[in-house]
Amino acid sequence: MPFVPNFKPIALKDTNLFKPLTIGETVVEHRAVMCPLTRMRAHSPGNVPNKDWAIEYYGQRSKVPGTMIITEGVFPSPQCGGYDNAPGVWSEEQLAEWKKIFAKVHENKSFIWPQLWVLGRQAFPDTLKRDGLRYDSASDEVYMDAETEKKAVECGNKQHGLTKGEIQQYIKEYVQAAKNCIEAGADGVEIHSANGYLLNQFLDPISNKRTDEYGGSIENRARFALEVVDAVVEAVGHKKVGIRFSPYGVFGTMSGGEEPLIVAQYAYVIGELEKRAKAGSRLAYVHLVEPRVTNPFFVEGKGAYDEGTNEFVYSIWKGPIIRAGNYALDPKAALTAVEHDDRTLIGYGRLFISNPDLVTRIEQGLPLNRYDRDTFYAFTDKGYTDYPTYAEASKQVASK
Repeated sequence: MPFVPNFKPIALKDTNLFKPLTIGETVVEHRAVMCPLTRMRAHSPGNVPNKDWAIEYYGQRSKVPGTMIITEGVFPSPQCGGYDNAPGVWSEEQLAEWKKIFAKVHENKSFIWPQLWVLGRQAFPDTLKRDGLRYDSASDEVYMDAETEKKAVECGNKQHGLTKGEIQQYIKEYVQAAKNCIEAGADGVEIHSANGYLLNQFLDPISNKRTDEYGGSIENRARFALEVVDAVVEAVGHKKVGIRFSPYGVFGTMSGGEEPLIVAQYAYVIGELEKRAKAGSRLAYVHLVEPRVTNPFFVEGKGAYDEGTNEFVYSIWKGPIIRAGNYALDPKAALTAVEHDDRTLIGYGRLFISNPDLVTRIEQGLPLNRYDRDTFYAFTDKGYTDYPTYAEASKQVASK
């Protein structure tokens, strides 16, 4: 296994990154968080977590005690999905596997938070059509691109703007999913409101063309996300809920920094969360995708938005903040972020895929395994459970 070339690691063991912090009802022993990472290993049909590999995958990455793991996105219901090999949390068969995964992470004395993921217009319209499901978003036929529109029209499943009743049904499904996760042993859940998925589609004026109380103004566009937060908090408690945003993201053809009022939009949402916090209902954390990464499919260093920053969130939200975006290969930036404010955690993604012992490597300043992007979403254990630890990789290098 080759190491990342031209990478100069820095040992961060004596920094804030390796100090404990209370997150909800748990105390993480360090602040290197595993980000949600779609891996497409679930069994189909059924969207069941992989029975052969998933326990090992999460077990490998939670071996340092006190590690916070945010799982790959999980679908609350079939209507929330549209990808065959991503897992759900609505059936007994799915939850039976998640219970084993949660138990393995807890056996390692670490913590696990499933991410509740609803695709909206990023689903495959033909997959939904096959299963008798709608192709939903904030508005009728405001497609991401011509290719998606062509597929939706050809399969007879045009993009559908949600009715108010359907919005309420989604909220019920978020609530049931959160309950299912907590009852199965999860430490909390993360509401996915980033990266161009359904809640983000409501927040963004590029995809939300509604004229009712869920569209038009900044306040109205935020309504759905806040209603989901309130309902999930009521169901499982505020200390078991986090939320993810990507203010500058353009994945899924979101506006990003091109929208002059994008900071105002997110300042409003986060202000509403802080208002709830001051009234006694503070979420466990807010998770931010940095403008360093505007599209998760871009390679590191590409597509960064240099004219914006997430610093505005610190002046509004007074709870813990997870910052994610190309920090593994830029340890100086990670150091700056955690030393800047003592509420900060750092989310690591792609390099957590290829380095099951990433926390130890960050702590000690060790070289990092390169990742194989070709196996990120392949239905195989290759590129999933076979990446070596540093000790194993060093032996491989030495033997060549």
